[in-house]
Amino acid sequence: MEKELFVYFDGKFVEKSKAVVSVFDHGLLYGDGVFEGIRAYAGSVFRLDDHIERLYDSAKVIHLKIPISKHELSEAVVETLRKNHLKDAYIRLVVTRGEGDLGVDPDLCKEPTLFIIAEPMATALGPKDPKVVRTIISSVRRDSVEATSHEMKSLNYLNSIMAKIEANNAGVDDSILLDSRGLVSEASVTNVFLVRDRTVSTPSSAAGILHGVTRARLISLCSDLGLDVRERDVTPFELLTADEVFLSGTKSEIRAVGMIGGIKIGSGGVGPVTKRLYQEFSKLVLRPEEGTPIYVTKTVSA
Repeated sequence: MEKELFVYFDGKFVEKSKAVVSVFDHGLLYGDGVFEGIRAYAGSVFRLDDHIERLYDSAKVIHLKIPISKHELSEAVVETLRKNHLKDAYIRLVVTRGEGDLGVDPDLCKEPTLFIIAEPMATALGPKDPKVVRTIISSVRRDSVEATSHEMKSLNYLNSIMAKIEANNAGVDDSILLDSRGLVSEASVTNVFLVRDRTVSTPSSAAGILHGVTRARLISLCSDLGLDVRERDVTPFELLTADEVFLSGTKSEIRAVGMIGGIKIGSGGVGPVTKRLYQEFSKLVLRPEEGTPIYVTKTVSA
């Protein structure tokens, strides 16, 4: 019988089947909380510090005080992986407002709820080409920056869920959402990039995007490789007429977009720039300087 995984829950480890929150938790009742999705590759947590910083930024915006320090939280993530003997994993780190009453007032929630889930997940990165996906441009608009902006990684993902339902109904893999101005924002759970004349572009913060950790590393990788990369407003026309389009995210990694709304993008497969970035990113995630080691070998002095 396979051994049950452990979940870090408010400072303790409990078996997965026993990790439960109250029905009065405001994370459940109102989506009042923040989270991070994190990856571990070959015994190292990729860009852990960046994820922790983003979590605290999201919490700050909604006036949610995380009950432990950044260092303690990083250690808890690593310890959760050790507890479950994991080297390649997907980690979900969640902080909710905590248990309250049936009203929306956050002041009535006494203590935040904090839990960390880690489950084995093999990477799709490697020598093979990235997965090619089909998408549509969703009729669902991304929440604007003056509303529940997706710059904040909150537990309220209904905007993305509605776009994903639309993609499911259309028989494609995902939806690409536009912002309130009608400009390209992001896909349901990934950032969007396009390539035209070997220039890489990606929507800017003004489009209400999540500041993706993978997105940020790909932008710097483009610069390292001598590729011209720009963060700017992108129109649907530019997206549909691009040479290449690809998506990036922590869990999804890198995926090429072959079709948008029945229109073939480039060759309809993996373009040369996407392929190169995919190959280089596959190497990058394994570099020691890119991650936080899970298992540290202690050296014994003579």
